[in-house]
Amino acid sequence: MPEPAIWPAPWVRAALDLAVLATLTEGRLHGYAIAQSLAAHGFGLLKGGSLYPVLGRLEEAGDVEASWVEGHGGPGRREYELTAGGRERLERDLASWRDLGETLTTMGTGAVRHG
Repeated sequence: MPEPAIWPAPWVRAALDLAVLATLTEGRLHGYAIAQSLAAHGFGLLKGGSLYPVLGRLEEAGDVEASWVEGHGGPGRREYELTAGGRERLERDLASWRDLGETLTTMGTGAVRHG
């Protein structure tokens, strides 16, 4: 039985592009391996209909590159790799997510955050 997501589905959808980029920081992966990594990190087991449009969007934006790898005793597959631009986007967007988290935490305590 697939692991359920730790977070609500709208949060997972909102963070999915960034999560996929983060998954690729350790090297090239094919779609199923990306899905497995995301599941292991609490995003739940994504179906191809959720993951592959994200990968296509990231590839179109130049954040990932895809290449066809011939299978050894099985079918070939596309592997995805983070580009330099994707790494920059990841760093920038992670900083923004941290800021958002800090802002929400501050708001939750009733404090006013400046700048």
